[in-house]
Amino acid sequence: MQVQQQIEQKLRDAFAPLHLEVENESHMHNVPAGSESHFKIVLVTEQFDGKPLLQRHRAVNSALSTELAGQIHALALHTMTPNEWFEKGGAAPDSPPCLGGGKS
Repeated sequence: MQVQQQIEQKLRDAFAPLHLEVENESHMHNVPAGSESHFKIVLVTEQFDGKPLLQRHRAVNSALSTELAGQIHALALHTMTPNEWFEKGGAAPDSPPCLGGGKS
């Protein structure tokens, strides 16, 4: 199973999300072609109601602890409640371009 699919499955199982996007952004970084090391995650779930951003990110990191210990180098996390998601018009910001590792 690909890393992206593992991430999607684990987050679906852990959070029962209203909306989930997992985007492999490795191509934007100085890594070999076909890498799965940098991901953008947009996760919208009622489980985040009343939880601060740090607690939300810790919950995602906990769900993906195995992947973070080896395969994943970086995560761009956008964790929202359904109300926050709708207030933002159902969108998350684009990731900025990579400026490190020879990509500048």
